[in-house]
Amino acid sequence: METQPTPEIDYHAALAALEWQLEMGVDTVIGDTPVDCYALPDKSAQAKAKAPEAAPVADRDLPPVAQMAKIEGPDPVVVARDAAGKAETLEGLRAAIDAYEMCDLKLGARNTVFADGKPAARVMIIGEAPGREEDQKGLPFVGRAGQLLDKMFGAIGLSRQSPDAEAALYITNVLPWRPPGNRDPAPAEIAQMLPFLARHVDLADPDLIVLMGNASCAAALGKRGILRLRGTWAEAFGRPALPMTHPAYLLRNPAAKREAWADLLQIRARLDQA
Repeated sequence: METQPTPEIDYHAALAALEWQLEMGVDTVIGDTPVDCYALPDKSAQAKAKAPEAAPVADRDLPPVAQMAKIEGPDPVVVARDAAGKAETLEGLRAAIDAYEMCDLKLGARNTVFADGKPAARVMIIGEAPGREEDQKGLPFVGRAGQLLDKMFGAIGLSRQSPDAEAALYITNVLPWRPPGNRDPAPAEIAQMLPFLARHVDLADPDLIVLMGNASCAAALGKRGILRLRGTWAEAFGRPALPMTHPAYLLRNPAAKREAWADLLQIRARLDQA
């Protein structure tokens, strides 16, 4: 049988494939020697042997953060609320987040991703959590999704680089630290960092908020289902808020860009009417 030649892949395609794998959380390559998986210990059996007794029914009914507080002592949300409430400036808030030690995500992060853009901007964008490139650079939305975000808002005359508050953007995330493997933020992590986010909005004082993705809607509105929520104005932190699909979703689903454009036009119209 004639062997089929291996298809060639150019540099840019190979680089794009590697970046995609990194974004998906791949951090181990194939080894030089084979591994006999049948010879490995049975992890499921070990887990069953070490599994703790199930929590009482009353404890299982508690929200994740309350369960954590019950086990580990101080309630992380109470500690976060106290620290956030003492921050009088954005610089003070950043220092308070840097000093907060009760979120395990911080242990695996390279940088605290606080914000980017002009704090006096009329529009504040709240994303979900940093990705790999954001974690490396310490700024939100700097990867491929961030480049698309800049183009989207540039089309309606808004930019994070603008010195003019009327044409500026201010950008932050629900979580300041990258979840491992770019997984979705956990409810307990959102609850822990929510006091800091609420204080962040108060100090920045935008005219309106854009909620990018499910995690930001969960934090600000207590709701999920971005495809259902997008395009409909709501209220978050005492301000008008518009849920939008995350730019990362638009990169995977280009057909959804038409709806995103309609949402951008709503934002432009609301700004012009004010």
